[in-house]
Amino acid sequence: MAAAKANILVVGFGGTDRVTVYNLEASGRASVTGVLRSNYQIDGNLRAVKPLLALHKHKTNRRPVHQAVPEVSNDTKPFDYIVVTTKNIPDIPPTVVDIIHPAVTPGHSVIVLIQNGVKIENPLISAFSNVVISCISRMSSAELSHGEIFHQDHDTLLIGPLDNLNIPSSTSLSAAKQFVDLYNAAGRATCVLEEDVAFIRWRKLVYNVSFNSLCAITSRDTSKLRLADFPVEELLRSVQKEIIAIAKAAGVNLPENQDEVALGADLIDAYFRPSMQQDIETDNYIEMEIIVGALLREAKRLGVLALTLNFVYSVLKTLQMRTQYKKGRVALPAMKDYGASNAALPK
Repeated sequence: MAAAKANILVVGFGGTDRVTVYNLEASGRASVTGVLRSNYQIDGNLRAVKPLLALHKHKTNRRPVHQAVPEVSNDTKPFDYIVVTTKNIPDIPPTVVDIIHPAVTPGHSVIVLIQNGVKIENPLISAFSNVVISCISRMSSAELSHGEIFHQDHDTLLIGPLDNLNIPSSTSLSAAKQFVDLYNAAGRATCVLEEDVAFIRWRKLVYNVSFNSLCAITSRDTSKLRLADFPVEELLRSVQKEIIAIAKAAGVNLPENQDEVALGADLIDAYFRPSMQQDIETDNYIEMEIIVGALLREAKRLGVLALTLNFVYSVLKTLQMRTQYKKGRVALPAMKDYGASNAALPK
């Protein structure tokens, strides 16, 4: 008898999310339910996903697809894994905890966070008595239009168990190993177990915080930003060195040349647009709090000066507020006519 397929819920259906779904489905060992919270009306009936490189070149009409996270009751099959790939934007409700709460079966569902940032697991560990797994994704994918995904790089996923006082460490490690096996089963991705979660998260942040933030602020992709030269020394490298210093104060010793590694992470002719830049250009909210704000709070707690990072954070907050205005989340007082148009011109 064939082994039962893992029942998996994937929350979030952008670029990274869909490549993740296809890899899980292609394994033949998973039955995946997708939640398209914002794209449901356009994508919900036909998911015409088109990764443009050869690894995942296919379309599917497979269901089920939901607009909201389904609620699990006693008479429904629980989700074995809840894979969270949606944007983590705690400053714009609902939070990740709020979103996935209806689908979590206490003590059973393994929560898999394919998200960036530091300490993103804390709210979930506080809310649920479940294993929480950290995943760092490196695949360079983007949603060109609703349902069309540009997959620019090999799908690499680094997975590790997160420290959780509610769960024995052996249980968390076992769950992480099982998900690694599941993700590797299709033979299309590279999924690696990394037990030093803090190290791989901070290492990713050196690249992610600097390029993500500055590409969003300048509207320049990674290649154009580097080719401009001036931003490299004055902004990119400054932010990266501050992150390395914060990591060291937090007990994570990154290589001394990690800034050089981050600067050369993308090929100069890749012209990659990080997620924050994509979100700014489409008037969507950005993940500035868990990626940049959390770092600044750590810096303050540890007594590390991070002046450039603080400036970047202030600009990102301003951009986030602009998006709130555009979406009508923040009400502005009506403009008053103070009679300037009727005032007599000075003689």
